Amino acid sequence: MKDLFGKAILDYQTGNNPQDLITETSISEADEMSVAYLFRGFDEMPKLEQKALELSFGKILDVGCGAGSHSLYLQDKGFAVTSIDVSPNTITACELRGLKNAKVQDVMTLTNEKFDTLLLLMNGAGMCGRLKNISKFLQHLKSLLTATGQILVDSSDIIYMFDEGEDGSKWIPGDLDYYGEVEFTVSYKGETEKPFDWMYIDYNSLQNAAIANGLACELVLEGEHFDYLAKLTIA
Repeated sequence: MKDLFGKAILDYQTGNNPQDLITETSISEADEMSVAYLFRGFDEMPKLEQKALELSFGKILDVGCGAGSHSLYLQDKGFAVTSIDVSPNTITACELRGLKNAKVQDVMTLTNEKFDTLLLLMNGAGMCGRLKNISKFLQHLKSLLTATGQILVDSSDIIYMFDEGEDGSKWIPGDLDYYGEVEFTVSYKGETEKPFDWMYIDYNSLQNAAIANGLACELVLEGEHFDYLAKLTIA
């Protein structure tokens, strides 16, 4: 892994000629993303993220923390926050920003710890890659929860991206196991990362998977563009 996403974040933090990230998926064209957006304050965050931060309590794990903006807000509020990401450059940037407990860590290898709140924001459910992996993913997250803990996760239903037939139904290619699964590619400063699996999960599919794995699932808030925030708790 070239860690280009993390490189862009670290470049921005250190003033090393940061440039826009180029993101592309198997179902969408290349798109420019300003790295500055990842450094937004609470007032600049979407309502879904603001709500998730307002609902956070206790000992908190920020999974896939990125530039650390959510963690910093919670840390400043006095919470004990552990911020993890698989990107070494990202964690370096988080430490430079003042996060006290940031570490390079894949959540799937994290064990023997319990948290009151697990935050998976900016489509955090997508990190399990494919719908077939969701049960294993949720079971592991569940193992990291205290008895009264919560998982706060946002995602999007991307059915709107598919063409509509004359009868109003959506045309979805037959080679897709689930329409929310995409292959994601990141480019930065002329380099391109190896494509990786990502998933946007619709709320009904998330709810079904949660119930099947002993978790209650609540729709907390819907966004303006097919996105939503959900809360999962031990049933």
